[in-house]
Amino acid sequence: MTSPGTAPAPPSKGGRWIQHWDPENETFWNETGEKVARRNLFFSVLSEHIGFSIWTLWSVLVLFMGPEYGLTPADKFMLTSMVTLVGAVVRVPYTFAVAIFGGRNWTIISAGLLLVPTVAAFVVMEPGTSFSTFLLVGLLAGIGGGNFASSMTNINAFFPLRKKGWALGLNAGGGNIGVPVIQLAALAIIGASGGPRVLLGIYIPLILVAAVLAALFMDNIENVKNDTGAAKDAARDPHTWIMSFLYIGTFGSFIGYSFAFGQVLTNQFGRTPLEAAYVTFIGPLLGSLIRPLGGWMADKYGGAKITLWNYVGMGAATAVLISASMEKSLALFTVAFVVLFVLTGIGNGSTFKMIPGIFQNKALAKGLKGEAAAAHGRRLSGASMGLIGAVGALGGVGINLAFRQSFLSYGSGTGAFVAFLAFYAVCFVVTWAVYLRRTAPRVPVTTATSEAKPQLSYAKV
Repeated sequence: MTSPGTAPAPPSKGGRWIQHWDPENETFWNETGEKVARRNLFFSVLSEHIGFSIWTLWSVLVLFMGPEYGLTPADKFMLTSMVTLVGAVVRVPYTFAVAIFGGRNWTIISAGLLLVPTVAAFVVMEPGTSFSTFLLVGLLAGIGGGNFASSMTNINAFFPLRKKGWALGLNAGGGNIGVPVIQLAALAIIGASGGPRVLLGIYIPLILVAAVLAALFMDNIENVKNDTGAAKDAARDPHTWIMSFLYIGTFGSFIGYSFAFGQVLTNQFGRTPLEAAYVTFIGPLLGSLIRPLGGWMADKYGGAKITLWNYVGMGAATAVLISASMEKSLALFTVAFVVLFVLTGIGNGSTFKMIPGIFQNKALAKGLKGEAAAAHGRRLSGASMGLIGAVGALGGVGINLAFRQSFLSYGSGTGAFVAFLAFYAVCFVVTWAVYLRRTAPRVPVTTATSEAKPQLSYAKV
């Protein structure tokens, strides 16, 4: 075992396993830990990025699918809803996978699995294919959504608490940006009169590259392996489910709108697929790029405060969308939708920063100190992230189903936006009541005395 403050043991030739990892130790972190953590972060982002692209593949494929495919707008919303649902559900086993296989090993496997839905879509993407076949192949694409959960759980273990907001925001933001990238690729292909098979053919070799690079440059952390019980412990904690609810409002909105934006523009405002494609990538792109800023702001000012006021902004943007939808103002509608995307990105970063802080503080409340408290916090926060990510992604299912019903009932998305506005108001109340109101339970954080010995003080999450 390597002593604290020194470099981690060299990875073994057979599997790149790190035996000792202590990111909270500043000497360890500055000498060797940060370099290793950043390298793993970079290649984790690459794999997760492609996973997001494959997951949201059908948000652009449905724009290619004109009248000759025989699908109604309701069929397309149902298809994207089910793809989102699978992406949410598989996040739970993907969270366990890091503890079973190791972060590096599972990144290789999960990247390779992306070939299945991509090749399947390449085979069936032509007019005359039945809706049930498209639905089945679309469900396969949902596995791309699982990469987020395993990636976040893995990267959470590499970084110290003081860096988690930035690191998790960068990891998730780099993954989220896979949504606008595939939409931009589709725009280029549509503009060049290409077809969906050209788009799919581009991604097949990229998947192989991501798997190979993960094998060459990523590491497993030994003490993260064989701790599947952490997910059970996290599931018993009420904060896991409170944060899951809040994440529905942020990430659920991001992924749901990413799937639905183009369809809303084509069905409600009569945009052609090419006209819609020129716009749809902007919101997901800005929402992805801003996510690390949301994590940084949470590091600096507190995750709960940023999350609270972010919900105020999301509610205001949604109110503008309702007005623009009723007035049939495409320009105002587009601007407000892009602003809403940006706010989802900030909220994604701030909510995920809250998670490790909550479990670190609970470890201190139990009397744990130093590395013991940090290890306990990493263990439960890493496990909870997968569960929170899974439940949060279900918000994307709800958004697409809400749009489907709104278009069936009213011929527009206005009814769905009213429902979203009410939900954001509830999220605001929950954030304030649980984490910010003056009578809320306080949780401990460490401070230093004049003798430089750690003591417990109390502050809100």
